[in-house]
Amino acid sequence: MAPVSPTVARWELVLRLRELREQRGFDSAGFARRVGFTPANWSHVEKGRRVLTRTTIEPVLDVLDVTPDERLELLALLEASKQRGWWTTASSALIGPELQRLYGMEAGAQSIRSYDSMIVPGLLQTEAYARALISADVMIRPVQVDQLVAIRLRRQQRLHGADPLELTAVLGEATLRQQTGGGEVLRAQLRHLVALVRELDTVDVRVIPFSAPEGAVLGGSSFHLLDFASDQLPTFAWAESAVFGGHVDDAEQVRDLGFAYVRAREQSLSRTESLALIREYASV
Repeated sequence: MAPVSPTVARWELVLRLRELREQRGFDSAGFARRVGFTPANWSHVEKGRRVLTRTTIEPVLDVLDVTPDERLELLALLEASKQRGWWTTASSALIGPELQRLYGMEAGAQSIRSYDSMIVPGLLQTEAYARALISADVMIRPVQVDQLVAIRLRRQQRLHGADPLELTAVLGEATLRQQTGGGEVLRAQLRHLVALVRELDTVDVRVIPFSAPEGAVLGGSSFHLLDFASDQLPTFAWAESAVFGGHVDDAEQVRDLGFAYVRAREQSLSRTESLALIREYASV
């Protein structure tokens, strides 16, 4: 069971309230007026932009006529959502609300399926590799680099402990050749990947070789699909490009990313073959 994350708890709470409202046949504006909200404010609640309190949620649960057991579950989610995760207290001004949400989801996820064509994903990066990537970003001031590297390394704690995150990362072979940070930094990063996969059976790295006939179909994109222990929660998708990085909210697009991941996984080498290729590049 993954650790409790206030970000995940808040997401589950608002999704369940919206689903209950729709099941009871209430439109958003009419329901808002019945529970003492303006339509605009209730819209903010359902989008996770406004936090409910014990006082404001009680009439909501009354109108929705939830069972006693479900009331207890929803109130427990409310209490969990009030906690502060490290991602909202440590250098929050640096990473902004969107990245805070991603890191909060990571903190409470059970598994992640990741695809990157050119770089090692953040959860698997060494300090030197992370520093090289962050320092190269022209939008980041030099004074911010140390803090951002520390945040990236802090995220990696989810790979360890009693309830580790299950991570499968599919990489393009170009990732193993791109001299990020220089040759020694790259080789150390590749050795780190090998060590992680050998040490942790919850981490898997697969490589799409240059010989894969459809290897370039996904281009230079990066995306991550987060899944949770709760059957009340859908997959949380995050996609990145050169000018965009954010949550993918459209259910059809999330489904399409799932298909794209399957396609990428099918083109990748086996676990053993991938490790052998990574070792080969690490020794160059």
